[in-house]
Amino acid sequence: MQLLSSRRWRAAAASAAVLALVLTGCSSEGSFTYTPPAQVDGALPDATVDAMQAAVDNALTASGASGAIVGVWVPWSGSWVTASGTQDRDGGELSTDMTFRVADVTRLMTCDVLYALADEGTVKLDAKVPKYVSGVADMKDVTLLDLCNGTSGAGSSEPTIKGALLNTPERIWAPLELAGYGLGRERVAPATTFRDSDAGYLLLGLALERATGMSASELIAEYVTEPLELAATSLPGSTPAAPGDTPMNGHYMSAVEGGYNCAAPVDITTLSASSGYTDSGVVSNITDLGRYVQAEAKQVLRTKDTPARFGSPLPAGAHDPSWFQTAGGAFLVGSMVGQHGSVPGYATAAYSDPTTGFTVAVVLNDSTAGVAIAQQLSWELAAIASKAPAASGQTAPEFGLPFTAEQYHEAITKSALACVPPAE
Repeated sequence: MQLLSSRRWRAAAASAAVLALVLTGCSSEGSFTYTPPAQVDGALPDATVDAMQAAVDNALTASGASGAIVGVWVPWSGSWVTASGTQDRDGGELSTDMTFRVADVTRLMTCDVLYALADEGTVKLDAKVPKYVSGVADMKDVTLLDLCNGTSGAGSSEPTIKGALLNTPERIWAPLELAGYGLGRERVAPATTFRDSDAGYLLLGLALERATGMSASELIAEYVTEPLELAATSLPGSTPAAPGDTPMNGHYMSAVEGGYNCAAPVDITTLSASSGYTDSGVVSNITDLGRYVQAEAKQVLRTKDTPARFGSPLPAGAHDPSWFQTAGGAFLVGSMVGQHGSVPGYATAAYSDPTTGFTVAVVLNDSTAGVAIAQQLSWELAAIASKAPAASGQTAPEFGLPFTAEQYHEAITKSALACVPPAE
């Protein structure tokens, strides 16, 4: 994975209360370059690949997904980018260039925009949410940084709207309406505890739009995908559509008494990206996703060193291990930085180690199991690949993870969905 691009910096021209961002004229030009750690150009050892393929096969069985696309990049040893399974239970070839919804990885990109705007002085991280978003006066003590960090105290909308997302995928949602279901839940005190809140990232997207006069799609393109040359990555508009021109089909299974109807998954490839917006609406492919999370872990898009985005992490949950933390829209898993999540049709996870460039990205094309299996698969693959021997002429760094592949292989097996045969 090589990244080398020129970043265009837009100068802000004040016009009343709205900032108009322009490409030419008053714009100043700067250059952005990113050179990732050197990557061995070759396949990972057969034994490593065989173990990882067994992990993917186990996850497909457990999740009920018909297909998975996986990318593993071990700079000192080699890489493995593969598509396993089929588009649907009836067949259909998968390929590694297919696009899909990246779910909560979108949160990282939304926070990238926040920090970029803060670095250039367009917004302040400690600005209060009502300054930019009307109708949320009860968030007068919540900052933009709280929204990014997941410390706004707001709840999640997903439990309330999940049925509507599955049953009416063509519906176009207004971000504030969508966030409202989470904002209506009981709050916790802001700036104290991490709380997984899609509502917070939806509000953050609205605030960034109103601070700049640009759409969320334009902001992510300007500050994330264009600088990193992520040609297959974007936040689509609200028109219901498949995720890209060569989509991986997405599905979910209907619940029945005793389990799920695994024999007849429901296709939900076509969906309005407004259902995810700046929380989970971005689409990408596996190469772009790996390239992005590798750059993200190193925070190469920042133009200032302070404040450190991942410098003050919080526990991801009260009962999670101490090595599982969160900050800046990311999860910190040992030394790795990334995200995981699910949206209708897809479950995705992507992680990278900022020091070595070691990177893992996965997507399953069924969301019935939520994110757990995709998350655990990414960690299982990471544990396997982290032990790959150095290729000829290379030296393996001191790199390890605080968990084992066996630990998550067992967890995935135990969490397998129960498939109920259709009634005759």
